[in-house]
This record gives sequence, structure tokens and C-alpha cells, in this order.
Amino acid sequence: MDAGLKRDLEQKVLAGERLSREDGIALYDSDDLAWLGSLAHEVRTRKNGEVVHFNVNRHLNMTNVCTASCAYCSFQRKPGEKDAYTMRIEEAVKLAKEMEGESLTELHIVNGLHPNLPWRYYPRSLSELKKALPNVSLKAFTATEIHHFETISGMPASEILDELIDAGLESLTGGGAEIFDWEVRQHIVDHATHWEDWSRIHRLAHEKGLKTPSTMLYGHIEEPRHRVDHVLRLRELQDETGGFQVFIPLRYQHDFVDMQDGKVRNRLQARTQMATGAEALKTFAVSRLLFDNVPHVKVFWVMHGVQTAQLALQHGADDMDGSVVEYKITHDADNYGTPNKLTREDLLDLIRDAGFRPVERNTRYEIIREYEGPDPERREAPQPMRF
Repeated sequence: MDAGLKRDLEQKVLAGERLSREDGIALYDSDDLAWLGSLAHEVRTRKNGEVVHFNVNRHLNMTNVCTASCAYCSFQRKPGEKDAYTMRIEEAVKLAKEMEGESLTELHIVNGLHPNLPWRYYPRSLSELKKALPNVSLKAFTATEIHHFETISGMPASEILDELIDAGLESLTGGGAEIFDWEVRQHIVDHATHWEDWSRIHRLAHEKGLKTPSTMLYGHIEEPRHRVDHVLRLRELQDETGGFQVFIPLRYQHDFVDMQDGKVRNRLQARTQMATGAEALKTFAVSRLLFDNVPHVKVFWVMHGVQTAQLALQHGADDMDGSVVEYKITHDADNYGTPNKLTREDLLDLIRDAGFRPVERNTRYEIIREYEGPDPERREAPQPMRF
């Protein structure tokens, strides 16, 4: 990068000025990861100090049957496939109750777009789950699912959200975003929910008082300019609604696990390579610098591996997600033994080991408990970067 441009970008960030599309592309062009990380860490420290947030959550996927066949997805199954499943509501509640230990605060629910389940299955599911777990927040459904509910119910999204909120919904999930630019999206997504409907549904949720996450699936066939475009669309919507709590870059995964039945459902992997750790850290840093009006950036350790997740905390991220036990959508991010589960104690150790102070939060990022930071007597403990 030209030294003058580097200095200009530095000054913009340190002055708190908003970065442009051209600035974002220039940041991705830089090979100076230490410099990018330092700038991003400066911004995350201004917003969140020396803390790293986490929560105690579980994931529940009530069905993997899906009408869509998205090119990157290994989770979906078609009706009649051997390992296709759909839970009865009673089964889902029983499974959720089994997850309740360790002071669970959030249940994260995402499903396939089932062609035959009636609309009433979904609000009833939330209602029964809320009765069984009254102190657990229900973070459920992507905007893609809400759009699907419009189709199967004949109701508008506003009424659907009202019913789901009455049944116990506290937040949508951020999925279905992938990459918004049509140049890429037309090759990876096999459903009808694109930027116009995704943004419409999150805007409605924000109007109704819900706070929601936003995501980006990166590291497949997109280019850095598509990532920049994606973040700037979200930034503009955040200017309008203020309803996004967190941005979550999700690393695209190759099919390490689900091809055990002999079917390779991920049609991208023959012509793609997963993002390296360095590319992941650059994506976190540039996202934190561009997305100036979102409070938090989360690293989902399941999709990045534990070590890359710790490093992301030095490159703009301030949230390490939760103590996931089972994550069916993807797993084994690095194919080198990423764990299925991190307990509360595991997360505390990982956050402290990265040089930060852990803070347990709920779905709305309200603080549940603050913990002590790293042991100052540990001379080998890493320290957060300083610009």
C-alpha cells in the first residue's frame, strides 16, 4: 500500500471518521496484517474496552428438511433421504430441557425450509419451549425462514413477527445473509430471500423492538469488494434502524463431516479453498473498521477454530459466542479437532489466555456477570495490541 494512503487511512480511523467503499477495498489490499489488527483493536477498545463477551447457549435445529439446495450447504436434506429428520414439538422441548444445565441463557434455533410443515408449527414450538424454559431467551429463525413463513401462511412478515414475539421470540438469527451482491449470490443461494427481503424483514424486526445479529459468509467465490459491499449495506441499514447488535463474519466451510453418506452436498468445495487464518483475521479487522455503527463483532469459534478465534479478539472482535454443545450446520472448522463443546470455564480460560477480561452476557448484551481478567503475574500472558 502507498505510504501516503496508509497514513490517510490511519488518520481517518484515529479521528473516528467514517471509511468509504474505496477505503475498505484499500484495506483489503494491504498485506500488513499487524497494522490492520492494531487499527481494528483501537476501534474495538474504544467501543468495548478490554472485555470479551460470551454467553451460555445451545443450538436447536428442529428439521434439516429443506426445499433449497444452496451451493455451500451440507446441512439440508430432501424429504425421504435416510438422515432427513423433523422433530415433533414434544421432542424439541424434551431435547431443549436436556440442554438446560449450566445456567443456560439462550436457545438458538435455525431450521431448513420444510415444504410440508404448517405455519402453526413454528409459533407453537416457541410457545412450548418458552413454557419449558421460561428463563431462556429464544433466538430463532433467519430472515429466510420468516420469508418462507410468509409463503406457507399467506400472512405478511409483520403479522408473523407479532405472533412469534407473542410466543416468546426475543431475537431473529442473522443467517441467510451470505453475500448480498447478486454477482456472487446467484451462484451460491437457492432460495428467494435476497437483500431486499432480508433487509425488509430485519427492518420490521427492529421496528418492533427486536435487536438482531447480522452475518456475512466469506471465503468462497466472493472477492474483497463483495465483502465491502455487504458490510456497507448493513451499515446503511444500521444508520436507519440502529437494530443490529453484532456483526458475525462466518468462515465458509468445506464438507468435512456430512459427506459420510457418500453425497457431497457442498458444490463449491471442488473449486474453492477455505480462507486461511490470516485471511480470516484480515476480514475481522476490515469489518470492524468499516462497520462503525455496530457495537459488537463476534467470532464464532466453531467455524474458525479456537486459536484463530483467540487471535480474532486481537483483530477487532469482542465476542466469542457461547458454549455450543452441538452445531449441526457446520463443524470442524479447521479439520484439526475443533471441539464440539466449550464450557463456561473453557471460555473463561480462552478469553483470559488471549489477554482479555471475560464478561458473560445475555441475548440483548445485558451483562449477567463480570469475571476477573488475566493473571497479571503470568509473564507469558499475551497482551492486546496497541496502535
